Amino acid sequence: MNGPFLLTMIWVVPFITALACLPIRTDDHRSIKVISLIGTLINLLLVIVLTFKFIGVSAANPVADGTASSMFHFTYKVGWFKMMNIEYNIGVDAISVLMMLLTAIVIFCGVLASWNVNKQAKEFFILLNVLVAGVYGVFVSIDLFTFFLFYEIAVLPMYLLIGLWGTGKKEYASMKLTLMLVAGSAFILAGILALYFESGLNSFDLQVLSQHHFSDAFQYWVFPLIFLGFGVLGAIFPFHTWSPDGHASAPTAVSMLHAGVLMKLGGYGCLRVAMYLLPEGAQMWMGFFLILVTINVLYGAFGAIRQTDLKYITAYSSVSHCGLVLFGFTALTFTGIKGGVLQMISHGLMTALFFCLIGMIYGRTHTRTVSEMGGLMKVMPFLSVAYVIVGLAGLGLPGLSGFVAEANVFVGAFANPNTINRVCTVLAVLSIVVTAVYVLRAVNGLVNGPIKEQFATLTDASLLEKIPVTILLICLFGMGILPGWIVELVNNAVHPIYNNLTR
Repeated sequence: MNGPFLLTMIWVVPFITALACLPIRTDDHRSIKVISLIGTLINLLLVIVLTFKFIGVSAANPVADGTASSMFHFTYKVGWFKMMNIEYNIGVDAISVLMMLLTAIVIFCGVLASWNVNKQAKEFFILLNVLVAGVYGVFVSIDLFTFFLFYEIAVLPMYLLIGLWGTGKKEYASMKLTLMLVAGSAFILAGILALYFESGLNSFDLQVLSQHHFSDAFQYWVFPLIFLGFGVLGAIFPFHTWSPDGHASAPTAVSMLHAGVLMKLGGYGCLRVAMYLLPEGAQMWMGFFLILVTINVLYGAFGAIRQTDLKYITAYSSVSHCGLVLFGFTALTFTGIKGGVLQMISHGLMTALFFCLIGMIYGRTHTRTVSEMGGLMKVMPFLSVAYVIVGLAGLGLPGLSGFVAEANVFVGAFANPNTINRVCTVLAVLSIVVTAVYVLRAVNGLVNGPIKEQFATLTDASLLEKIPVTILLICLFGMGILPGWIVELVNNAVHPIYNNLTR
């Protein structure tokens, strides 16, 4: 199976899975879930094959000079709208491959964690597969118009997934999320069209556009447009307010996919489009955005302290940890950018497991309020131990993925000699103390103390539920203990972007 065909199949399979669910009877929930599980398993296997193929190709063709021509592998293009030279133009670098691997793991675990969904299960899994197809499409696209098309396919199903299958203030949360993300998309589209017309190259090809030097005046106004547009999905301050409500109201698999992968599209777009194509704009604006993302890191941490709902605690924590992604990028150092990419992967695994466990605990206790729980270690040892471990990953404990990512982010940020960078880095590092407070308090309230009478007969995770939890735990430990191959891949992918920023 050649590379371009493999890339195409990875985003096509979820569409085929969605179509395969259409003729199934609405009340045949089991068949719909089995089809979705098989589809996500096929995708996981395809992405694993792609990862090994990519490692082999990148080892044989190392990125030595950081030129755009050596940036992507398995490239293929064919025109589909000749008037504006819009192409189906695909290819991947290490960042794309690792994000696709993250997506495949999270959605496979998400389907398993959603095995108890019976309300309109057919529609739920169809929309979930369409959303995933859009995510994969973003990661394989080199043509910016096709990139934006897949981006919208990934974002828009969230409205229905939260509005129909969510809990709590689901209508409010889904509407708020959609309006803010659509506004961000408008900024992105305006920026992409500006790049297209200003270049005069009649091309949306990322590699072609990267060879064109846009004027400083142009970069100064287009860069913040694109960076903020993608930053909205990355929950950048002050456009982060959709995130806590959206996460708290979403069903388990949607929370896992949304926090674990979808929010990473924001950071991915900031890096891949805004920073790579508009380096002078990045140099001009990064001091401003550094302050915003520092507020992100601190605000999210302090916001989590005030919460009593497990989902809201994790949602505000995501605002803080996603802020670290952009914090690494705004450092404008090689190590900082690398740390931001590693943080995308680590946070994706971590939040997916958080929301997976919260969904399983809520399904038994029917509450997410920490003060109403206690002593769950006695009746749910597997779920409790898993929650403790993922909490420690959130703290950045050595041996888990969070340490690898956050260490690179903070070291890279402090390496920038500017005073504002170093002050912001110190403030961001201090947020770890705040993180320790809300994580350990939630863990203690959940698993320790006397067991409540109404929870004394609860059962631990079933075999089916243990599978996604175990997979995500293995990934957290794997990245924390053996991060070398991931770091090496990310190094090769960051070189062209960093060289463009410092040329």
